[in-house]
Amino acid sequence: MHSRRCAHAALSLCLAPVVLGQTTKQPVEPGAGNWRTWVISSGKDYRVPPPPDAAATAAELAWLKGFAAQSDPRAAEQINFWDAGAPGYRWIDLISNRNLQAQPLTAYPHRVMTYVALAIYDATIAAWESKYYYNRPRPSELDPTLRTALPTPNSPSYPSEHAAAAGAAAAVLAYMLPNEATHFNALAEEAARSRMLAGLQFPSDYTAGLELGRRVAERVIEKARADGSDAVWTGTVPTGPCMWVGTNPGNVTATGWRTLLLTAANEFRPTPPPACDSQQVRAQAADVRNFPRTFVTNYKAFYWQSPEGIQVWPYTYANKWMFEDKTDQNPPRAARGYALIAAVLWDAFIASQDGKFASWYIRPHQLDSGIVPLFPVPNFPSYPSNHSTFSAARSEVLAYLFPRYAEFIRGVGKEGGDSRIWAGIHYEMDNEAGVRLGRSVAQKFIAWGNSDGSQ
Repeated sequence: MHSRRCAHAALSLCLAPVVLGQTTKQPVEPGAGNWRTWVISSGKDYRVPPPPDAAATAAELAWLKGFAAQSDPRAAEQINFWDAGAPGYRWIDLISNRNLQAQPLTAYPHRVMTYVALAIYDATIAAWESKYYYNRPRPSELDPTLRTALPTPNSPSYPSEHAAAAGAAAAVLAYMLPNEATHFNALAEEAARSRMLAGLQFPSDYTAGLELGRRVAERVIEKARADGSDAVWTGTVPTGPCMWVGTNPGNVTATGWRTLLLTAANEFRPTPPPACDSQQVRAQAADVRNFPRTFVTNYKAFYWQSPEGIQVWPYTYANKWMFEDKTDQNPPRAARGYALIAAVLWDAFIASQDGKFASWYIRPHQLDSGIVPLFPVPNFPSYPSNHSTFSAARSEVLAYLFPRYAEFIRGVGKEGGDSRIWAGIHYEMDNEAGVRLGRSVAQKFIAWGNSDGSQ
């Protein structure tokens, strides 16, 4: 027998893989259901109820065959759209595109990405645990005459991985952007149904997957509600030599946000910067003032100040490399990549703000009036550089996930930090402190990845 867990169905519905000639294909991540999760307790704790019995499965199979005999251009369009990448791909892309188009994403777009990516990952791991526990065959395994619109994945059918990811992502997005909840929920239904319409999964796979994703999202939303991001600042801007000058500093409450892996926001706090009237700082300010700007350095500085340079670039590279190495056909591993990229920015953001508001250090153009920034300077202190912290952290995680591109992507990250000096925004010491900080944060997440069970 294929598995003792097929006992709920007739033997004819539990065909062994050898009968179908699939022994040469490796099953997709059969152990992923045991990988460590970010928010939920474990995949096992979210196991879905057993799939329908043999009679109900036969009825579902008949419905799928009837639909496959029809021609539905709209269904074909939906199938192809949602099959373009891993189950989480379209949801990550949705957030990225909203960033690029300056559409509403709350005050902290990276917060939206973080919780959506974590929800997709945990829902995928929970779905995988149930898949290999029940080992329900795919529809075309039960009836090889069924015409499918896409190749059949080499993983069990129940519950639907696309539905689980969609249910989780849409619920988190609906929480973050409640005015658009109806739209996101409709997208989730479409994404989930697309795998059924393609003949790859049963109707009950899709409904169980959606419900699972929504259950996971409930826990993720609970975590989001308690992360401290709704805090209101009641402090005052300190004054004195070497202090930043401004009002209503951005991100100031982030020093109190709850981290994911760091023991505290100040775990890797940079050493205090030197006095602004020191020879070292005066020399660095002069270097900023005298930097020979060119068309190339200017356009790169603007790129790194753009939504692509601030938020989207890691996913652009990750998507490209996932498509190249076929990780997009491995839902747990793709979800793991998205989650690590998003999560490291969460903690890097908190750690960088902690450093900034521990020192409240003066910006270069405030110290030296001869410095004319290329564009408006962000409204918060200088040290360390956010861009250097974030780009270093994310490039290190990308180097870990895609080691063959490690040298290249670290160069990309370095450019992100350097661009702030080219723009007259930061001192070199801000850049250096940010790189050290970002790499330190990244090592916590790489260590997590090395012990998450995916090896």
